Amino acid sequence: MKRYGNLYEKICDFDGLYEASRLARIGKRGKVSCATFEMNIEEELLRLREELIAKTYRPGPYREFTIYDRKPRKISAAPYRDRVVHHALCRVIEPIFERTFVHDSYACRPGKGTHQAVNRFTEYARRYKYVLKTDVRKYFPSIDHEILLHKISRKIKCPDTLELIGLIIDGSNKQEDVVAYYPGDDLFTPLQRRKGIPIGNLTSQFFANVYLNDLDHYAKEVLGCRGYIRYVDDIAVFDDDKQRLWDISRRLAEFLSGERLSHHPGKTFVVPVTEGVDHLGYRIFPAHRRLRRDNVWRFLHKMSRMQKLYAEDKVSMDEINPSLQSWLGHARHADTQGLRIKVFAGICFAKQEHITS
Repeated sequence: MKRYGNLYEKICDFDGLYEASRLARIGKRGKVSCATFEMNIEEELLRLREELIAKTYRPGPYREFTIYDRKPRKISAAPYRDRVVHHALCRVIEPIFERTFVHDSYACRPGKGTHQAVNRFTEYARRYKYVLKTDVRKYFPSIDHEILLHKISRKIKCPDTLELIGLIIDGSNKQEDVVAYYPGDDLFTPLQRRKGIPIGNLTSQFFANVYLNDLDHYAKEVLGCRGYIRYVDDIAVFDDDKQRLWDISRRLAEFLSGERLSHHPGKTFVVPVTEGVDHLGYRIFPAHRRLRRDNVWRFLHKMSRMQKLYAEDKVSMDEINPSLQSWLGHARHADTQGLRIKVFAGICFAKQEHITS
């Protein structure tokens, strides 16, 4: 396996850091941290470059908050200057790993994404009789630092780049505690091993793909799974033989155990594709798609809050419009014309009238 060196100079290159800052500010222009950095961008980038070259760069503290997407999920936001470093790193190392990824891994990759994964799911649902659905239990909090660094070092031999990657991984804030025992562990092993990377980092999304890349190749090349899709830790395998899918499920679980991961027993099942399967926000049938009910409910709940804030003059239509367009873009990938008409018939943004005496 070819390993790549002499990468650190490219990460520290001023033009590369400038491009990284351009990528980091996408969707962040309204943030104070972004505006402050942009106000003195040349000075900030030169300081960042000097720290990287002198090896004095250290990641800053994370800002933590919780989102509720069917269940509470802890999000960790890195300081803006760290986001620039993440983009600078990924610009250099992502292409090295990208060519090793299987075709049907769809999360956070160029030319891929949710809707491409859903289209592929539909294609396989029309070709096969059954689908195995499973996901990794508490994936991001369970990612083992030592195993992750080993996987990365199989492709990268540049010591300075590996040191920077180690700083980012080991600089992760504390994640949800996951205590799980695997073959060969003693009583203290789960407590002694560093694990967990923050959801919200660009690097975390990339590292998540690297960590499960071996599983992808095992499924495709050893188990012979022709109909295989992975989106982050959400896995679907298609076949005409129901029993074969249960056997694949068992062998995938065994492989995951070797990576110090486990599949979610409550979310692992084999069903006929004709029953329809929930996947990435849709309920997918061979001939059509529906939006999940909870997706519609969350959107209506959010719009209800937005209507109230707009009436009180606390948000503008410019702030509301991205949420509207995002949901519409998602809904258009299902058979939802009637639903969209019904939903938007009940949404009205109007200012409160202020009566003065």
